[in-house]
Amino acid sequence: MAEIVLGVAGGIAAYKACELLRRLREAGHQVQVVATPNALTFVGAATFEALSGREVLSGVFEHVPEVTHVALGRRADLVVCAPATADLLARMAAGRADDLLTSTLLTARCPVLAAPAMHTEMWDHPATVDNVATLRRRGTIVLEPASGRLTGADSGPGRLPEPVEIAELARLLLEEPAALPRDLEGRRVVVSAGGTAEPLDPVRTLGNRSSGRQGYALARVAAQRGAHVTLVAGSTADLAPPAAVDLVRVRTTEEMRTAVLDAGKGAEVVVMAAAVADFRPLDVAGFKIKKTDAEPEAIRLTRNPDILRELVAEQVPGRLVVGFAAETGDAEHDVLSFGRAKLARKGCDLLVVNAVGAGGDGRHSAFEGSDNEGWLLGADGSSTPLPMGSKAALAARVWDAVGARLS
Repeated sequence: MAEIVLGVAGGIAAYKACELLRRLREAGHQVQVVATPNALTFVGAATFEALSGREVLSGVFEHVPEVTHVALGRRADLVVCAPATADLLARMAAGRADDLLTSTLLTARCPVLAAPAMHTEMWDHPATVDNVATLRRRGTIVLEPASGRLTGADSGPGRLPEPVEIAELARLLLEEPAALPRDLEGRRVVVSAGGTAEPLDPVRTLGNRSSGRQGYALARVAAQRGAHVTLVAGSTADLAPPAAVDLVRVRTTEEMRTAVLDAGKGAEVVVMAAAVADFRPLDVAGFKIKKTDAEPEAIRLTRNPDILRELVAEQVPGRLVVGFAAETGDAEHDVLSFGRAKLARKGCDLLVVNAVGAGGDGRHSAFEGSDNEGWLLGADGSSTPLPMGSKAALAARVWDAVGARLS
């Protein structure tokens, strides 16, 4: 596994670095915490040391014979700065080396991921805007912050993204170091995610096993590549909303249709990653259907609207439409054959084809798991394998293809 330097700056969000550290360690990585002196006023060294199994490093004059301020950056596979305060971003942009963390950043030749955390006014200040632009131009990955509760009663952009999100993006950069270019800057994107739930009665629904993780990964990666993202989410596995994303929650297929078509009017890309129910009950009971000794009545079904086909039929000039197909083979056809037939039938620009249910236990399925694989089919006849990896890595490859077509 990887050698990661976790840089912690002096902000109130430093306590969240403990959760991030735990997640990185549980993923099997070796993590060296490098904390600024101010960070250690928020979280004691003992906490970081217990979670990492290593001594916390802070001063340039610690372990001098080992030339620590050079050695850490040289051997790291990834440097993650969380939280990255306005002060740290300014010192990084200026090329300062006035403590161990900034010295390490100057010697690092691996990907550097900075997760900002500060008040909205500080994030929006022209100095910070310029510093972030400078760092991104040099190749540093500076995440878009989340919006939400800040210190005290304040709320707005500048909140540290959730540790689970930072850990997912860290894994992505270890898999694909060039996975987060700013090639979608200013683009308007709509992504649907999760399953839809069709009511049978006031307490029961007809749905599927979709967790929403792939759609959330697509939205998360697009936002960190600079896009303005609207995420239309159906049933999901209690996923934290991605940072810098406008979230619209829906339940039924009809609600998703309305939300996607509305948001898609001004979008340059629409990605239908949701597992939309193809059918819904024709009759919905107004009361809970009681369990009796008699056999239940058959449930009559009717078709739901085909949202992907409607998006294609709108023929919005310059808009790309990307579909997803979760397929299983049969005795005569394999998954890819069904995928090509669906692409021709739907008429979208790109189609991601996933094989579901491999292994019989769902662990290698496109549904529910944290990893995914498949093929990316294009209306131009192209076919690109998507090898097994994190769902964020698959998302990055999809956006690579989208970005190439947009340009």
